[in-house]
Formats: sequence, C-alpha cells, structure tokens
Amino acid sequence: MAPTPELVTAALATVNDPEIRRPITELDMVKSIDISPDGVVRVGVFLTVAGCPLKDTITRDVTNAVSKIDGVTRVHVDMDVMSTEQRKALQTKLRGDRAPEKEIPFAKPGSLTRVFAVASGKGGVGKSSVTVNLAAAMADSGHKVGVVDADIYGHSVPRMLGVEQRPTKVEDMIMPPVAHDIKVISVGMFKPEGNTPVVWRGPMLDRALHQFLADVFWGDLDVLLLDLPPGTGDIAISVAQRMPSAEILVVTTPQQAAAEVAERAGSIAAQTHQQIAGVIENMAWLPCPHCDERIPVFGEGGGQTVADALTRTLGARVPLLGQVPLDMRLREGGDEGKPLVLTDPDAPAAAELRRIAAGLSKKSTSLKGLKLDISPSGR
Repeated sequence: MAPTPELVTAALATVNDPEIRRPITELDMVKSIDISPDGVVRVGVFLTVAGCPLKDTITRDVTNAVSKIDGVTRVHVDMDVMSTEQRKALQTKLRGDRAPEKEIPFAKPGSLTRVFAVASGKGGVGKSSVTVNLAAAMADSGHKVGVVDADIYGHSVPRMLGVEQRPTKVEDMIMPPVAHDIKVISVGMFKPEGNTPVVWRGPMLDRALHQFLADVFWGDLDVLLLDLPPGTGDIAISVAQRMPSAEILVVTTPQQAAAEVAERAGSIAAQTHQQIAGVIENMAWLPCPHCDERIPVFGEGGGQTVADALTRTLGARVPLLGQVPLDMRLREGGDEGKPLVLTDPDAPAAAELRRIAAGLSKKSTSLKGLKLDISPSGR
C-alpha cells in the first residue's frame, strides 16, 4: 500500500517536540508533506527558533516515525524556522487565548501542582543530591516533574542531572531543557562558558526566581521542586512571598551542629505561614562493608531532633520522612549526571529516597481550596 498524507500525518502526531513535550502536529510545526511515487517522503518541519539545539532529535524522531509506514522507502526532513507571527501564535496556543501574563501558574488558587521548597540550614548536607534524586524517582514513577535550581550562587543541579543544552527562547517564553524526563532551569544555563561566579544582590535574585517561575513554560506538572540556597536569605523569603502554598522540605545531617541550623531554616515557616512537609536526614549512617552494622559517622538523632523541635515551634506535627544512608555512588552519580535512584534503584540510599519520593508525590484527593467550574442550572 502506498503511503498517504493522512498516514504520514498520523505518524507525525506521535512525534513530540523535545522541549514542549507535545505533538508537533498539535503545535503547527509540520510545514509540508510531499510523497513521491517511489515512496520517498519529504517532511518540512518548522523549528521554534533558528539554531534549535534539539533539531537533530526532531529529525531522528520524525524519520523513525514515518519510516514505519508501509510503502515508505526513504524519509527526508527539511527544517525551516517559524516566523514572528507563528511564534506568537504558538505562545498563545500554549498560554491560552488571553494576552500572556507574567504570573506564576503555581501560585494560582486552582493549581494542581504540588510545590516543594527543599531547604537546609547550612551547606554540605546534600540538599541538592536529595532534590535531584527525589525528582528523578518521581519522574521514573510516571509523574510530570520540574526542578528549579534556586541556589543562584551555588547552582549544581544541571551537572547532577547531566543537562548540557541551554534553554530555548520562544518570544518571551523560555523552554526548559529536559533530562531524565525532568524539566530543569538554572542560572548556570545562562552564564558564559566556564565557572564564572554569580555576583548579584537581593533584588536581582528575586527577579531571577520570578523569571524561572513565570517566564519558563513548565506545562502541566504534578510536582515542582525548588532547590533553595542554605539559610533563610532572600530566595527563601521570595519563595514564601511569591508561592505561599509551597511546602518546605528540610534536609539535615545527624550531627547536632547541622540540626540546630536546620531547625532555624525550618522555623521560617512560623513567620511565612507555610507548611513543612517534613524532615529528611541525609548521611544518616554508613553501612559497614564487612558486616550488617551501621556506622554513625556524623552522629545520631539529628533528623528526629529537628522534626521534634519544629513540631513544638509550629504547633503541628512535622514528620521525619526518612533517613538516607551514606553511599559513595550517590556522590558519583551527581558528578556524572546519573541519579542513583535510576542507576541502582535497589541500593539502600536509592531505596530510601524512592520511598520518600513515593510518599511526597501522592496526589491529594481533597477539593479544598479549588475553584470548581460549576454554575447554577437556572431552573
């Protein structure tokens, strides 16, 4: 049977744009379809911007999809670039019929995205490693997940997730790179090559956070994780002001010195009226390589101490969500951009992180606070 335009269009409908994660037919990215009598199919595709970093991926996916049609002998993919009018139409399609608004979708009363602000009192407790592995575990379980690397000065999430490409700009929207099925944005993606430091003061930090949340096209996320900088500075305050519904995840290590500052980081919720989802104790112990003993390298009890102290401060139960043991592979995975929960899900640290992620990503069945589009029948 000879290929037809209808069959080719149906095949192209299975090809998603790598950044927007929607079919290219739905996004009006298919420019043309030409079929010769000898079965050669030539497909024209509109890229959102010139020099799109993922054009090779689109070419490969289109070629693979169309090649599966009976009667197709060869596939050629020709690339073109959307005009300004086409990009504006795409922006309207993605954001709705109203003029684009600089608002944070996750701050709307009807948002179904659960937002977690991952905080710590001090650096070096593995907050970013915990964030990245929780995100990877959630995405691997089928959830739509995004990560904002809000640690502007100490951004490390791109490396930990193996993100190398830069975001793509479509009009005034930013398309975030995707790694391990996680949408990611970080100030590190916008810097010049090299390990250049970010030297910004408070207002610029707040503006960057707002852009990450409002200008980036996140789509429909189940969970958004924000990797906050240590302490209770500008970014933590901005998150509380811009997204008061964000739940705080406090990461600490067992020793009392870390527990004390972690308690202070969590206590910000008493002033901002945010909810604390719980405490995660990282580097809880080292499994002995020769026996079944647990070696308390950094002491014991810090996580429970923080949870108990925050429970007293806030007057509501703050649970200890889990204790993640030390594992060299967790660090190695971060350096290589391969989260441990994906490369070795049965490792003790990975299993504990997956268990925590499963609990956090459960969707609420409550309709409290949601606006329902129900109107009287008028009878």
